[in-house]
Amino acid sequence: MIKVSGVSKTFKSYHSPADRLKEKIFRKKYHREITALQNVSFEVKEGKTLGVVGQNGAGKSTLLKILSGVLLPDEGSIKVDGKITGLLELGTGFDHELTGLENIFMNGTFLGMDKDEIERKKDDIINFTELGEFIYDPIKTYSSGMLMRLAFSIAMHAEPKCFLVDEALSVGDAYFQQKCMRKILEFKNDGGSIIFVSHDMNAVKTICDSAILLDHGHIISSGDPKDIIDYYHGIILSKSHMGNTEVIVNEVIDDHTGHKNPSASTGEVKLLSFKVLNSKNEEILHIESEQVVKVIYQVKALKELSDPHFGLHVRNNLGLSVFETNTYCSGIKTFTLKKGQVAELTWEFLFSLSAGDYSFSVGVANKGYGRDAFEEYLLMAHDIEVLKVIPNSNAIVYSGVFNMKPKIKIQERLGKE
Repeated sequence: MIKVSGVSKTFKSYHSPADRLKEKIFRKKYHREITALQNVSFEVKEGKTLGVVGQNGAGKSTLLKILSGVLLPDEGSIKVDGKITGLLELGTGFDHELTGLENIFMNGTFLGMDKDEIERKKDDIINFTELGEFIYDPIKTYSSGMLMRLAFSIAMHAEPKCFLVDEALSVGDAYFQQKCMRKILEFKNDGGSIIFVSHDMNAVKTICDSAILLDHGHIISSGDPKDIIDYYHGIILSKSHMGNTEVIVNEVIDDHTGHKNPSASTGEVKLLSFKVLNSKNEEILHIESEQVVKVIYQVKALKELSDPHFGLHVRNNLGLSVFETNTYCSGIKTFTLKKGQVAELTWEFLFSLSAGDYSFSVGVANKGYGRDAFEEYLLMAHDIEVLKVIPNSNAIVYSGVFNMKPKIKIQERLGKE
C-alpha cells in the first residue's frame, strides 16, 4: 500500500548559469518558479493499480521521481508498506562503462538488495532478460530495448511492495512488452501495488483499477479509468478546437452507476434524441449477436454549420474502442446545416460482437480537413446508451471481440514419398 498526502514540488528556473551566482551575491531574485506538483494526494491499496494520465509537462515524471526517492518533495508525505522500485527513465542507476552483469550488482544494491540476495537471484534476473552473452558486454553497447530488459528484470526481482511503470516500457519489442505485462499482472495478483504512467489509454483502461488526471501539477479529476480518459480526451479536443466558442468539458455523474460520464461541448449543437433499434424498428436494450442494429439520433444546429460531420463510437464495458468512425472519414458528403435546422443520422450494421455490454457515444464536428481532423469540435457525448449483447446459439464458438466469420477449408493431400 502507498499513501501520498499533500505532496508539492517547485523548481527554480534560471535564464543562465550566471544568474545563480548573481542571486547569491546580490541577494536578488533572478529565477522564476515552476510548480511541478501542487497538493497531490492519493492512495493505492494492495493488489491495486493506479493510472496517471496527463499531457507532457503535467507533472507525471516529477511525481514518479519523488515516489522513487530520486527527488524530495517540498511539502507533503509519502507512506509505503515496503520497498518501491520501478522502470523510470532508462539508464537511471546504471554505469554505462560496466557490463550488464556488473550493473546487476550495482543497481540491485541501489534498490536495497544485499550481495548475497543479488547472487542468489542473479541467474533468474539474467534469464528473464534473455540477453544471453550480451550480459557480459558494457551496457554502453546496448540498445534502448536491451537496457529496458535489464532495468525491468532487476527492479522486479528486488521484490518491491510498489512498482512504478513509466513510458520506458514502450521502447521494448512487442514480445518483451507482453512478457513484462504478464509479470506486472502476476505482481499485482500477489498483492503488489502499481502506479502506471502511460500515454497508451487502452493500456490504462485495461490494467488500472482507478486513475488520476494531472494538469499543471494539480489533480483535476480522479476515479474510474474510463471516465478519467474520457475527460482527458475532452481536454485534448478543447485544445485542438479552432472555433470562436470555447469547448467546455463537464463531468455529469450517472445516478445509477456512479460514473462521471464526461462530455465536451461548445453549446453550438444539441443532441435531441438517441435510439437503438432492431431490424423491426423496435427500441431495444439487448439483442442477440449477429443481428442487425440501427442507431438513430437527431442533432439540432444552434448556429450555421458550413461542413458538419457526425460520428458514432462503440465501446465495450472497459471503455475500449470496438468501432469508431464519422461521416467525414467515411467519405459521406453532408449539407450546410442552418441555425435551428435538425439533422437525423441513421447508422445500420450487423452487430457481430461477442456477448457483453457495449456503449454508444456521439460526436459532432465542423469543417473537416486532412485525414481525420476538424477545425471545430462541437460535441462529444459519451455512453449515451448501453446495449447488452447475448450469445447467438447458431454462431460458431469463438473468443475475442467479434465474429470474423472465417471460411475454413480442409483437404486431404497425399504426401510425397
